[in-house]
Amino acid sequence: MSSPVSSSPAAPVASVPGRKPYVVIVMPAYNAAKTLEDTFRRIPAGYYDEVIVVDDYSRDDTTELARRLNLKAIRHPHNVGYGGNQKTCYMEALRDGADIVVMLHPDGQYDPAIIPEMIKPIQEGRADMVLGSRMMIPGGAAAGGMPVWKQVANRFLTTMENLAMGRKFSECHTGYRAYSRKFLETVPFLRNSNGFVFDTEVIFQAVHFGFPIVEVPISTKYFADASSVGFRAGVVYGLGTLATAGRFLAHRAGVVSNEKFRR
Repeated sequence: MSSPVSSSPAAPVASVPGRKPYVVIVMPAYNAAKTLEDTFRRIPAGYYDEVIVVDDYSRDDTTELARRLNLKAIRHPHNVGYGGNQKTCYMEALRDGADIVVMLHPDGQYDPAIIPEMIKPIQEGRADMVLGSRMMIPGGAAAGGMPVWKQVANRFLTTMENLAMGRKFSECHTGYRAYSRKFLETVPFLRNSNGFVFDTEVIFQAVHFGFPIVEVPISTKYFADASSVGFRAGVVYGLGTLATAGRFLAHRAGVVSNEKFRR
């Protein structure tokens, strides 16, 4: 039976005296021209050093708008998917010297005001991965307009994932996340899916490699211009999530080795 690879406890980021951590906010974007500027304007000043927008071959002027806002903008020459977009985001952030990377969707669904709380556990050395959870506050997801079927699916899948990982996360399906540089340099995220299940795979990798994870409560809002996974895509995502849990268990048991859980 193979044992999980343990990572040393998180250390305070940028512990060199007089040096602040370099914080990069990445925005994986697709047809986000209607919401990008408002989302960016609501990011608290003083809590980031750079914003990177990766446009996954949008049909609107997302890239042009990002550049008018003086943000670093990268446009894919073809659409690669949500997970593939994140891969570009994180590689570019690491290339630019990020100590902490925050993923913020540019559609305005997640509140940028929470960013200080997202980066704090990493700055203090309590976490290498931070998950913003809609489920930590009772009724919070419903108050933000999250459809009932998504709430039910979210709780069911999170329960299954917790059973597989031996954890008690309140939510495993948030798109609001923060990572330390050490995390992104250790976890083989480039081997992950280019689709939505990328997010699930990263959590299983974090647990497998022994990284400390902290959840913080967040608020969200669902509205017409906010991106959302439809029922059919949601079913595909759910099946992918359960398959990821199965691969994780098989790898941990030494039954079938999986490259996503190897360095």
